[in-house]
Amino acid sequence: MAQGASEAERPIGAEQFELGWGSDVIAAMLRRLGIDYIALNPGASYRGLHDSLVNFLGNHDPEILVALHEENAVAIAHGYAKVTGRAMAVALHSNVGLMHGSMAIFNAWCDRVPMLILGATGPVDSVRRRPWIDWIHTAKDQAAMIRSFIKWDDEPRSPQAAVESILRAWQITHRPPRAPVYLCLDVGLQEDPVGAEFQSPDLDRFGPGEAPVPSAESLDRAANLLIEARRPLILAGRVSRDPEDWQRRVRLVELIDARVLTDLKVASAFPTDHPLHIAPADIRLPEPAQECVRQADVILGLDWVDPGGTFEGVFGISSAPATFINCTVDQGLHNGWSMDYFALPAADLSLNVEPDMAVKALLPEIERRLKSGGKKKSDWPEAAAKTAASGAGGSNKPTFHAIGAALSRALAGRPATIAKLPLRWPGDALTFREPLDYLGADGGGGVGAGPGLAVGAALALKGSGRIPVAIIGDGDCLMGLTALWTARKYAIPLLVVVANNRGYFNDVRHQDHVAKERGRPAENRWIGQRIDGPAPDLAAIVAGMGWTAEGPLTDVSELGEAFERALTAVEGGECHLIDVHIDQDG
Repeated sequence: MAQGASEAERPIGAEQFELGWGSDVIAAMLRRLGIDYIALNPGASYRGLHDSLVNFLGNHDPEILVALHEENAVAIAHGYAKVTGRAMAVALHSNVGLMHGSMAIFNAWCDRVPMLILGATGPVDSVRRRPWIDWIHTAKDQAAMIRSFIKWDDEPRSPQAAVESILRAWQITHRPPRAPVYLCLDVGLQEDPVGAEFQSPDLDRFGPGEAPVPSAESLDRAANLLIEARRPLILAGRVSRDPEDWQRRVRLVELIDARVLTDLKVASAFPTDHPLHIAPADIRLPEPAQECVRQADVILGLDWVDPGGTFEGVFGISSAPATFINCTVDQGLHNGWSMDYFALPAADLSLNVEPDMAVKALLPEIERRLKSGGKKKSDWPEAAAKTAASGAGGSNKPTFHAIGAALSRALAGRPATIAKLPLRWPGDALTFREPLDYLGADGGGGVGAGPGLAVGAALALKGSGRIPVAIIGDGDCLMGLTALWTARKYAIPLLVVVANNRGYFNDVRHQDHVAKERGRPAENRWIGQRIDGPAPDLAAIVAGMGWTAEGPLTDVSELGEAFERALTAVEGGECHLIDVHIDQDG
């Protein structure tokens, strides 16, 4: 495998210079904030910062990760944050790099992850601009392009101002609700000397502060509602990756004998094989889950994505007949440009705190009221036993269930993190038992994020003992494919499984629906949708980037041994891809 940047891209004669330039100040702040990596596609607008990262800092803390497209750079930082809960840095070249990266920024915004994005422009002083290129790469208000889907932005004009901007950005991106922030750095700021008046702040005096907790009155009411509920239901949505928070959620559910639903749009929130996890996770509620919502008399939403839409799908209106306790701080990001705030549900009690802070506060209160470690008993009907994934379904053609079953057998005893799943993945095809077992979807529904998200997650998991695995569609894979080069260059072990139906099947289903609605030939639904004739040879493409790969696999019987080979390779430090041809109708 290629060596990491600290070995393969170690600078010569670095780390022997005094802090002397505006960009040195910015680079030093990144190190002081504990930022491990900065992903970038090189650009002249931040050449001063690039020099400071390499020659002043020695290309470590943070370490540069070269990406081949700005969307990939942002997606890598997105995947990293999904694992760690901490922001990675990204550098985007001027207005053109920001345009390239904007789709991935929207994904990160919708997924509510922290991220520090450093852009650049200029020189703002037109006298300092080079002819032609500096003019077309300068914008008066560069952040205007993305201001509707970032949390905060600034364009500091001096090294001292840049320090405050970076500190403020770091605080804001990590305070809930979390989202990317953007700083635009003038070339002049980067390349001007630092004056003798510059002062470096004491970072200990700029801590984030304590997270808010529910009021005593709200806590009392929520505890009463949950204890007195006949059929309590918990919608576990955007929650933390912390193992202690995970155990508290399980304890709360068991204490009040609630039923739980989870969502494939977001990361693991509750063990999916727990007897109180009532139906398979999905991006939309399956019928058993809808029936559970109908029967509930008290529903606790733990930052559930789109509760109004969930209720509308079940009841035909965006509010549930049940008493609804809505625990979220998401309203702090609703700005009216993007409709990612969804339908407005009625809430009988709003806990405007992070969901795990609510659970942490509720748990001792409910334990105290139930006394002596007792548990309440709800009157939920006995749930039917959940069946195991169905495997190949009587066919030799690989299916999602067959991929899940074979992967599960191969992973037995091996801790793994599923970094990404295809859009139509069935919730019962894999089991999630720990917070890092699954990291959720891309947030904004932007096709092409999968490879970058997987690389970022694998970067965060490197050395953890967990095997990063991404199962992605062929369209998603091909759009973001060059992100996989970054994984190979920096020795980031990763397994990518492509569930390859040689087409954009989600859109095929839409064309099928429209044709049938209009009485037109549904047989034409594939036209303009196939990724075939020729089908790209994905194994050959990634082999050209240094990956080990195999496929296409076309028979279920090939999956078991292929996964064993792949996992052994990844455990040995390799990047490995398996191309699995599934049915073109699914």
